[in-house]
Amino acid sequence: MTEELPRIESVETLVPLTLQIKWKEGGVSTVNLAGWIATGGELLAALAHAPLFASAHVAEYGTSVAWGEDDDWMIDAEHLRLLAEEQAPIDVAAWQEKARLSNHEAADLLGVSLSTWNLYKAGELGRGAKVVAIALRAAMRDPLIMQAHYRPRKAGRPKKEVLA
Repeated sequence: MTEELPRIESVETLVPLTLQIKWKEGGVSTVNLAGWIATGGELLAALAHAPLFASAHVAEYGTSVAWGEDDDWMIDAEHLRLLAEEQAPIDVAAWQEKARLSNHEAADLLGVSLSTWNLYKAGELGRGAKVVAIALRAAMRDPLIMQAHYRPRKAGRPKKEVLA
């Protein structure tokens, strides 16, 4: 079973280097492409100029966004969707439920106190919001990260050791 590729219905440029994408499947995403452009070297450097970036349009039957008269620069809809998902705010409580971790286990995974984890769940990520979102998404996406850093806890008090 294959997942259907996303299709773009329309695109609008926002300043700076940001697109607002309306998807044919429904929904709207805002995607900042500053990092994509900056890491593209000389190949994508021209897109940093406002007049060229403003020429963004839907291309290839909704499978990409292109720039320039001859569609000289392009990014596909799948990568735009992935960037949009990565840039979207994260629901920490929903992440915890999906990961099936206790509050203590989630706090241990991130190396934070239980009270800090509870603040994250309450939506008070503050200045750490970006790094927490990156870590949580990475742990969910890559089982190796979860396996390397997750330490299960048992409910209740530890049993007393019996000395022989």
